[in-house]
Amino acid sequence: MKPPQSGALTAQESGAKMSGAVEVLTFGCRLNLAESQTIRELAGQGGEKDLVVVNTCAVTAESTRQARQAIRRLKRENPLARIVVTGCAAQIEPQIFSDMAEVAHVMGNAEKTRALSWAGFAQRVNVAPVAEAARRDNAAASVLAAIEGHTRAFLAIQNGCDHSCTFCVIPSGRGPSRSVSPEVALAQARKFVETGHKEIVLTGVDLTSWGADLPGAPRLGGLVRLLLRELRDLPRLRLSSVDCIEADAGLLAAFAEEERLAPYLHLSLQSGDDLILKRMKRRHSRADSVAFCAELRRLRPDMAFGADLIAGFPTEDDDMAARSLALIEDCGLSFLHVFPFSARPGTPAARMPRVAPELVKARAAFLREAGEQALTRHLLAQTGRRLRVLTERGGMGRADDFTPVRTPGQPPGRIVQADAIGFSGGALDVTIDSS
Repeated sequence: MKPPQSGALTAQESGAKMSGAVEVLTFGCRLNLAESQTIRELAGQGGEKDLVVVNTCAVTAESTRQARQAIRRLKRENPLARIVVTGCAAQIEPQIFSDMAEVAHVMGNAEKTRALSWAGFAQRVNVAPVAEAARRDNAAASVLAAIEGHTRAFLAIQNGCDHSCTFCVIPSGRGPSRSVSPEVALAQARKFVETGHKEIVLTGVDLTSWGADLPGAPRLGGLVRLLLRELRDLPRLRLSSVDCIEADAGLLAAFAEEERLAPYLHLSLQSGDDLILKRMKRRHSRADSVAFCAELRRLRPDMAFGADLIAGFPTEDDDMAARSLALIEDCGLSFLHVFPFSARPGTPAARMPRVAPELVKARAAFLREAGEQALTRHLLAQTGRRLRVLTERGGMGRADDFTPVRTPGQPPGRIVQADAIGFSGGALDVTIDSS
């Protein structure tokens, strides 16, 4: 599985003054972001007021520290607020949050998206233990997962992970891999289309493992085909992070044949060195990554890729780091997430020989600089092209291949044709066809 954005805030923070509504502060991955919308909906239905839910990430010790820091700040800014902490860090280390005077309640991952958990919540006190991570039963689809107004909806179709990467504790917080059934996924996706969403993003902890626990073990490519066949009015279907070694032949064929399947994938690569990949207990090799990107570009020439890379994993030397750096060009990556290695207590990687902190920092900086150069090359290649852009809030939008586009003055939730005329600040400048 991929490490989510370590400690990064991926949803708007609540303001200094509470509006009386339920506020949710989200750390980490897109699945957390989708689940936060479900939490907001369920807690709101329960009539909750002045409630702040902090949905945490546990990918590194730093992400837990940032969550605790945010909780203290939230309480200072909103003294009357009741703060509930949930998410992977709360699941794995509940006592850390229960001991905080600012926290009213700690809730585990298995409970946070259940309606019953939020019913009559105001009468509860912080005494209930966090339940064991979800057992192997079907995952529940998000009740609501509209993230960006009426433009993009995130549909969580999978939860948990059966792998054991040496740097990761997420399986402990999420439990084993569980899949939403095709029927439930289709029904939820249909609701999003009916409410005007122009793009649906399929998300999960280990998205390409979807279906392995369902009758007949369907594959992700089949679900993608089903959704596109049944949802003729959906302009764009997108996938979130995937594991290249798990991608099935049907999924690759869908990219080649389905124009409405967005030509972009974010890959969980982590390293470009085979020995480091083995020590991470990843299941792919460097050659697998390069071959996967090349094959998808052959099938879909307009394909773009992003990836996660970890800098300074234990035992990494200069040559190993150089191979990760070279992977950016060898795979043709355009969008990079770089994570300086941060040991998570309790993981095998935390017991491995560490790279000096100054080297970790320097290698992360080299990777980020190379990532910026790769993005610049990508933006330059788009200049002069006609693009299909989904407009979002804040005067921005995304092209089919996930390229950020400036769309000032455009209302959100429209699909527009635009001509790329240049770029700056990591985004394309365009002229929009008004016809």
